[in-house]
Amino acid sequence: SDLQKQEERGELLQPLIFVLLVLCSILLYFKVSLMDPGFVKPEEEVKEGEDKGQGVVIPQIPGDVKLRRCGYCLVKQPMRAKHCQLCQHCVRRYDHHCPWLENCVGERNHPLFIVYLSVQLVVLLWGGHVAWSGLYFEQSREWLQHNIFLLVSFFLIFLFTIVVLLLLVSHLYLISCNTTTWEFMSHHRISYLRHSELENPFDQGIILNLWRFFC
Repeated sequence: SDLQKQEERGELLQPLIFVLLVLCSILLYFKVSLMDPGFVKPEEEVKEGEDKGQGVVIPQIPGDVKLRRCGYCLVKQPMRAKHCQLCQHCVRRYDHHCPWLENCVGERNHPLFIVYLSVQLVVLLWGGHVAWSGLYFEQSREWLQHNIFLLVSFFLIFLFTIVVLLLLVSHLYLISCNTTTWEFMSHHRISYLRHSELENPFDQGIILNLWRFFC
């Protein structure tokens, strides 16, 4: 049959890979949006796992900066944690609350969020290539009527690709500096950064920062 001939010629491999990437993107979306981003547990549980959750203690942070108690959920906040009023929880290594995910991006799901953005970018670039390759340009009204769907699809894919690319690049830059979106945007309001002698006391070099984040 025609399907078997296409399979023998390898013409079904690329569509199959594309569909698998789309499914992987969907699964990652639900995984990141539904998982615990690193909610701070009640104070008696934080004491047990604080050393595991917080990682390396940075000596450059002033000793007079003490852990504060959250005024909303009344837990003692570990360093780099922040209360999210939308999630009604304090989140460890809080980065930001993503409206597309309806969830915070924090200590536990931040690496998966980067993987999701990367897969999404590949899907968008591939889809944009397919939409562009299907266009053949002619100056006629009939041509515009027959290709309006492809033109709109390519424009939307191009727009989403720019957004995802900028988001991915900005997050990779912040990760390489070992800082978060919240710390980057609110540096002057965060006590452990405002009172530190260094601009970024958590920075341990690009390679080590990336290694600690992803591994």
